[in-house]
Amino acid sequence: MTTMGHRSGGGGPHAQARAVLAERAVAGGQPMHQATVQQSRAAQWDWVPYMGEPAPMADIRTRFIPSPTAEIPVTVYTPHGAGPFPALVMFHGGCWIVGNIDLADRPHRALAEATGCVVVAVNYQKAPEHPFPVPLDDCYAAYTWTVAHADELGVDAARVGVCGDSAGGNLAAAVSLRARDVGGPLPAVQVLIYPALDPDLNTPSATDNAEGFGLTTQDMRWSWHQYLQSADDWTNPWARPARAPSLAGLPPTVVVTAEFDVLRDEGTAYADRLREEGVVVRHHDYAGAIHGFLWMGGRLDDCRAMLGDIAVDLHAVWADPGMAAT
Repeated sequence: MTTMGHRSGGGGPHAQARAVLAERAVAGGQPMHQATVQQSRAAQWDWVPYMGEPAPMADIRTRFIPSPTAEIPVTVYTPHGAGPFPALVMFHGGCWIVGNIDLADRPHRALAEATGCVVVAVNYQKAPEHPFPVPLDDCYAAYTWTVAHADELGVDAARVGVCGDSAGGNLAAAVSLRARDVGGPLPAVQVLIYPALDPDLNTPSATDNAEGFGLTTQDMRWSWHQYLQSADDWTNPWARPARAPSLAGLPPTVVVTAEFDVLRDEGTAYADRLREEGVVVRHHDYAGAIHGFLWMGGRLDDCRAMLGDIAVDLHAVWADPGMAAT
């Protein structure tokens, strides 16, 4: 895979994104850093009408799998077609605090349909009740469970990757780092969709896009403090992947960023650093796009374009099973 350059739109978000932002502004609601956790969790369901119609699947089933502190549910989406399929173990976004696999059902169906992958969606435990490392422990357990149960799931164990959006992108990056560091099975690919990677939030995009584009810098900063609750957490590279001492030896990577997103620059920097350290990377930056557009497939063409781009990238990886970081 090759690295794709920045595609700057200029002039603000495009018309579809502006319309979504205007509707959400009229709907009102408290910022996450001012609302109760329960209010924020309930408010996430307002996004369902933006997600589009649910894509048909050949099979959908929910399982409970063991994790270090609980049995957690995963939903396995099997697309139409003949297996064994490649798989993506998917960690949904929501600032480590909100969201669940029922809420994210439609984006996960769309991901399975577009990529032809079995999607194993993970309902990891949430902060602040379950801060780091609990969500990561759950996600790593779900990834290793998927590899171990590949035959049962109709999946090719050599083609199991990880994927996540926003906070889920953080968890996907952390699962890859952990797998490398402990000598476990390495994901075949990591797909990081506008990932949260660095709690410092001192980039130009965190300043320029601090308010008015959906996710705010203040809400993101507050969310990091819910997820990381001890002094040691703040220096742990599995919590803040951008500060990992080395990114060498990680799997081929797809990075998605949005032009009008607080997290744009840290995603771009991570893609650049991965490439510099010998990892095969493809980076897609979507002009005029805003944070969270994976969940807006019913309204934003960017969502469908992104899923198509990810599908092309994954097919390149699957076509060369020997592809690895160099």
